[in-house]
Amino acid sequence: MKAVVWQDVGKIALEEVPDPGIRDPQDAIVRITSSAICGTDLHFVRGTMPGMRRGTILGHEAVGVVEEAGPGVRNFVAGDRVVIPSTIGCGRCVYCRAGYYAQCDVANPNGPGAGSSFYGGPEATGSFDGLQAEYARVPYAHTNLVAIPPGVTDEQALMVSDILPTAWFGARLAEVGLGDTVAVLGAGPVGQLAVLSARIQGAGRVFVVDGHADRLETARLQNAEIIDFNAEDPVETVKEFTGGAGPDRVIDAVGVDAESPAGGPAAEGVTGQDRREWERERAQAAPKTAQDGSRWRQGDAPGQALRWAVDMVAKAGTIGIVGVYPPQYTSFPLGAAMNRNLTVKAGNCNHRRYVPGLLSRIAKGGADPTTILTQQETLPSVIDAYEAFDRREPGWTKVALEVSG
Repeated sequence: MKAVVWQDVGKIALEEVPDPGIRDPQDAIVRITSSAICGTDLHFVRGTMPGMRRGTILGHEAVGVVEEAGPGVRNFVAGDRVVIPSTIGCGRCVYCRAGYYAQCDVANPNGPGAGSSFYGGPEATGSFDGLQAEYARVPYAHTNLVAIPPGVTDEQALMVSDILPTAWFGARLAEVGLGDTVAVLGAGPVGQLAVLSARIQGAGRVFVVDGHADRLETARLQNAEIIDFNAEDPVETVKEFTGGAGPDRVIDAVGVDAESPAGGPAAEGVTGQDRREWERERAQAAPKTAQDGSRWRQGDAPGQALRWAVDMVAKAGTIGIVGVYPPQYTSFPLGAAMNRNLTVKAGNCNHRRYVPGLLSRIAKGGADPTTILTQQETLPSVIDAYEAFDRREPGWTKVALEVSG
C-alpha cells in the first residue's frame, strides 16, 4: 500500500509499505477513504516535536471503512463506516472509564507514566503507525472506532477525528460559559473551530488573533472580531474593545511554532531580550532542524502566544492551551499568571470522549465543521500539499487527502 512516511527531520516521502494486519484480537483493519494533514504533522517534519522513529507512517486524522475486525471486537464488522479518534485509549482502565482517554494507562507501550498515545507520533507516544495510508491498524478497536451516523459526510466526520474535538476541548479547558468574551489565538484549523466551539458553549463575543489575512477573513465569516498582530498590538487592541478588562477566556490554538509580529506596534515592542529568549526556546524545543529556505520553517517566537494569553486575559480569567508544546519546552510566564490569579489548563484532547456527541450534533444540523476545509488533495500530490500547508499559503487552512475509493 502507499503511505506518507517520516524519514528524517525535513524529509518525508510517499512510499510503498506492507499492508497492516491483525496483531491482537481487539484490532481492526480500516480502509482509509480520507485522511488529513494536521499542524502537528508539521511539527514532526520541522523538528519542533522530536523523537520520531524513522519509517513511521504519518497522520492521525482519518475516516474509512472497516475491512477486518479481530475476534475481540464485538461492535464493528466489515463494511461499517467509521471515524478514527486521534488519541488511543484501551477503554477499560480507570482513566479511560473516567473520560481521560488521552491519559490511558494501557495503550502506550512505554508504560502508564508515558502519557498520550496517538497515531503517527514520536516514540514516546508508542509509536503507532499513522493514518495517511491506504489501510491502518486500529488497536482497541471497540473503543478507538466510532460509527459515522447517517447523514454525516466523510468530510464532516474527518473534522471530528481530531480538530473539532481539540477545539471543543480547548473551549472546555478555558471554561467558556454563557455570555463570556473569548479570545482565540491562532486562526488555523483548530482556531477556526475554537470559534465555533466557543459560540456553541455560550460565548457572547469572540476575538481571533492571527497574522494571515485569509485565515482572519475565514474567522470573520464566523462573526469573530479579527485582530491582525502584524498591524496592531493584539493585547492593547482586545483590551481597548473590552473596556480595559480583557477577555474572560483565552484559547491558545498556536503552540510552539508561534510567529513574531512582522510589523506594526506589536513588532515595535519586541526587544533584543525577547529575541534572545525566543532563540533559546527554539533551541530547547527543536534541537535538530532542517529548514530549507521557506520550507519547514519553524515559528521564530515559541513563547509568543503564551505571553500574549497571560497579558491579555482579564484578571482571574482562564486560559486553555491546546496548541502543541513538546515535553522539553519549559518556558511559561508563571509569575505574571500567579499575580493576576489566572487559571491555566492544558492538555491533549480526550478525543473519544467528545467524538460521538459531536457527530450527533452534526447529524442534527447543529454544526458544520467543513466550512474550514479549503483544500482536498489526492495522495500522489501529498508532498506538494505538505509543503503548501507548511508555507501557510493563502487558501491552505485545512488539507484533506483522498486516499482510496
